[in-house]
Amino acid sequence: MTAIISFGILLAFALVIFCTIKWWNLRLIGPDPVPLFTFIAILFTSGLDVGLIMFPLAFDYPLYADTAAEPAYGFTNPLALEFGFWGFLIWAFYFLTAFYFCAIEPRVKFFEKPLVKLANTIVIITTCAFTGALFLIYMPYYIAEVGDGETILPVFYLICFLVILAAAFSSTDIRYVKVLSVGSTALFLALIAGMWLNAGMGLGEFFGVAGNIGGYFGNLHKFILPLTEYHEFYLFWWFAWSIMIGQFTSRFVGGLKTWQLLAALLVFPSIPLAVWFSVLYYYHLNAIPTAGMANWAMTIVGIIFVINSFDSLIRLYTDNLNLSAERLGGPMYVLGNAVGLFVLTLLFQSQWLQIQWVGTVVIAIYVACVIYVITRRDQLAPLNDGVATPTT
Repeated sequence: MTAIISFGILLAFALVIFCTIKWWNLRLIGPDPVPLFTFIAILFTSGLDVGLIMFPLAFDYPLYADTAAEPAYGFTNPLALEFGFWGFLIWAFYFLTAFYFCAIEPRVKFFEKPLVKLANTIVIITTCAFTGALFLIYMPYYIAEVGDGETILPVFYLICFLVILAAAFSSTDIRYVKVLSVGSTALFLALIAGMWLNAGMGLGEFFGVAGNIGGYFGNLHKFILPLTEYHEFYLFWWFAWSIMIGQFTSRFVGGLKTWQLLAALLVFPSIPLAVWFSVLYYYHLNAIPTAGMANWAMTIVGIIFVINSFDSLIRLYTDNLNLSAERLGGPMYVLGNAVGLFVLTLLFQSQWLQIQWVGTVVIAIYVACVIYVITRRDQLAPLNDGVATPTT
């Protein structure tokens, strides 16, 4: 699997470089353009989930700090590693797919091919269910105040179903998606401020901790290919999400040029990530407990992130299948999606579905798409006029 993901990463970065250089000043417009802040909020909350909130303190920082068990992490500090797993360079995957669906797909229509549309829809549904299964499996750790921290109690199944139900309802109208994305971004920023105050951290202490992120930029080349199996898992997961997030968010691009879109995706999401991970790293270094209000606040924001992720995916695969709320009726649409995804989540709870398999399918779609576009490159001539017309 390492060879597959390494090939996929190198292919993706080569395409990012090619597209950026060739169409540097191409103006990109989606069919539902929004202001830059709204676009970044939609992208940020659709492309991330509860793992962003809970993984650093509960799993990642202790793992990265144990260089005796994982010597591959010894070249830098845990904060730099966490940022490297979630921030900056890997957002180039989302740039590539958002650019493609804005500029190229309307002309070549590769994803309208029945077999490709079927494969892409299966990827979306399985990734959505896989994410739901992980949410359910790790919920006892997220909500440590309920139960023994390990057993999946009936209340956790109920919470999981209600989250999927809320996401299905949110997906019925694109306005809900926009409002929820902006609102959850604001809540995330409020969570950062609250955790900062709860830790009693001053500005000097913050900048002292945040300076550790320099270990990422000083070793940027080491984060391109998998460091460990855990890093490989992350990279496969980013790939599994890349096409669907690019396909969904491309509709909201509001006139950015190609280089501006790349810069926006690399920089803007990375700023709150850097601040959040730095605050949590201060908790880790000083062994500050989060039990009680802090943990509940993280849990609530994390759940909202899950709803954000799910509603964009539900909206996308129902559009692909022509199963809109208008066609099915609101109640049927919401209940059908909620029950169907919840059943799939329960089936995938055993973790027989591996995200590496889904990521491999996505890489295969990348390769097939590149070959197809090369055979239709004459259809890309209008892009030289400087404006990519809205997608359909």
